[in-house]
Amino acid sequence: QVQLVESGGGLVEAGGSLRLSCAASGRTFGRYSMVWFRQAPGKEREFVAGIRWSNDNTYYSDSVKGRFTISRDYSQNTLYLQMNSLKPEDTAVYYCAARTMATIEYTRDWYPYWGQGTQVTVSS
Repeated sequence: QVQLVESGGGLVEAGGSLRLSCAASGRTFGRYSMVWFRQAPGKEREFVAGIRWSNDNTYYSDSVKGRFTISRDYSQNTLYLQMNSLKPEDTAVYYCAARTMATIEYTRDWYPYWGQGTQVTVSS
């Protein structure tokens, strides 16, 4: 089992950058595929980015591809999301999630472990 704690959210102007972190507890961090989802008010929680544990392949939604970068530091048990060129439509609560399977799935139901979320607000 793994516990997840996000940090790094905040208020930023359009065009700015933020880096989110997700600290994971547990000795088997390296055996989890990790993802970021986000949820804006009144909308469904949507997939943003993912990284597989078996080979560190990365996956992105079309809306963030080229602007966001997901990475992980095994020595620190931490997942990151570097967000550049932020837009007002990126405003949401961002969640990290994990599962023990190697593949990345794009819907929330596949992930049993979730953090509490961190708010990102992008002003225009």
